[in-house]
Amino acid sequence: MTSALELAHLRKAFGGLTATDDVSLSVAQGERRLIIGPNGAGKTTLFNLITGDLRLDSGHVRLFGEDVSALRTDQRAQRGLARTFQIITLFARDTLEHNLVLSLLGVTRSRWNALSTLSRRRDLRERARGLLGQVGLEALAERTVASVSYGERRRLEIAMALAQAPRVLLLDEPLAGLSKEERVTVSALVAAIPRTTTVILIEHDMDSALELADQITLLHYGRVIVQGDRAHVVNDPRTREVYLGN
Repeated sequence: MTSALELAHLRKAFGGLTATDDVSLSVAQGERRLIIGPNGAGKTTLFNLITGDLRLDSGHVRLFGEDVSALRTDQRAQRGLARTFQIITLFARDTLEHNLVLSLLGVTRSRWNALSTLSRRRDLRERARGLLGQVGLEALAERTVASVSYGERRRLEIAMALAQAPRVLLLDEPLAGLSKEERVTVSALVAAIPRTTTVILIEHDMDSALELADQITLLHYGRVIVQGDRAHVVNDPRTREVYLGN
């Protein structure tokens, strides 16, 4: 079976600083891959290279066997790649529903129709409500983003990514800054994503993230140090040395 995502010898430097150094990995369709590493290991840079937000210095990115290395971010999104961000980017003065309607509109051809009235798009509003229900936020549909909790904004951001019907979903620290109860809720939400979507996540909360992962990749100074299943990576002495601190 063709891999959902294949990275071959990715390299990215900023002046004299090498942020990604010869990174290669293969993620199977439906897999849950966890990317870990200390601060500055190059995790978010790696996501930006996968999505096209940063241009590669060398190497290749393949989605379901297609080399997308030269494609723009929007072209990669059209091929089924979606992501969330470490820093939440939402329209704070708009309602949760409206944020989702805009996400849904962005993947339709009618987004180019300047004469279309968004308020008349009942179909988009109904789909937005369904997605809000999927992440447990339907009761807050008419609330503004600014009025809901940080954990609820995280769930909205995930719903907006799911609105794109992604084949590969990148989650950049979805549990960061959440309370214990919120981490449980968001972890359950991620675990419930159907296996038709491949999920790759960056996370520092090892206790929660390990429960979500099939395979783990440890980065250090932009290089892959250890890869494998949970038991292999957690028990590797290099993981304890550079990440777990013992």
